[in-house]
Amino acid sequence: MLEIKTVKRGAELVSINFNGFEKLHNGENFWNRHSPILFPIVGKLKDGKTKINGKDYEMGQHGFARDMDFEEIGKNSYVLKSNEETMSKFPYKFELYVSYEVKKDEVITKYKVVNADDKLIEFGLGGHPAFVCDYSSGKYRLEFEDIEDEVEFYQLENGLLKTKPERRKFLKENRIFLDRKIFDNDAIIMKNLKSDRVYLKTETKTILSFSFKDFPDLAIWSKPGAPFICIEPWFSTADKIDSNGVFEEKDNLIELKPNKEFKAQYAVKFF
Repeated sequence: MLEIKTVKRGAELVSINFNGFEKLHNGENFWNRHSPILFPIVGKLKDGKTKINGKDYEMGQHGFARDMDFEEIGKNSYVLKSNEETMSKFPYKFELYVSYEVKKDEVITKYKVVNADDKLIEFGLGGHPAFVCDYSSGKYRLEFEDIEDEVEFYQLENGLLKTKPERRKFLKENRIFLDRKIFDNDAIIMKNLKSDRVYLKTETKTILSFSFKDFPDLAIWSKPGAPFICIEPWFSTADKIDSNGVFEEKDNLIELKPNKEFKAQYAVKFF
């Protein structure tokens, strides 16, 4: 049996109870969040600033949606509409819809963004769920669905993306073996993936499968010794170290014409 709980603050999923066991981080020790929504940026801006249509704007890491109260429009369904506060940070009119659906042993997170403006808008979007996992024990690994012989691994320096990828640094036998030191340099970002799904496993058991077919990039992150691991599907990333600060030149932004909508989802199945 699978049950979930959500809240209006950030439209955040705060509990996944599967057969009597909590599968989502409690938001207390090490990190005060559970599964924040990343919008309209993913990651950090260089110097906390960006230039949109020639004007400077300031925005904190991962954008503002995760810290705002959404409007509840149904069971586990929410919307955030642009307002005076959002326009001071991101000068576009939008509607961000977030909903959560339970299907047997699976939780599906659905996003929809509507361009309510009269011009093209561009934005980043991502998930950041933290799953209960004692990864520091060295007993866990991530296993890809397809053979990842061309995946590019990017790491961060002071929260910004290094410009050059590393091909096989973390990959062994098509797996990433997790240990206490793996996140010493912050998150690990993966581009050029063939897989649409990744599995969290021990040597003898599958913990969950994570399907992210609508997203081009995937990141993993935790804090050393923390009892969770985040598996994060992303559109766009943090600014690069050598970024010129122009928002429109960020990688993998979603472009949306007036009165059009964008949809994406990811799904987590528990075993």
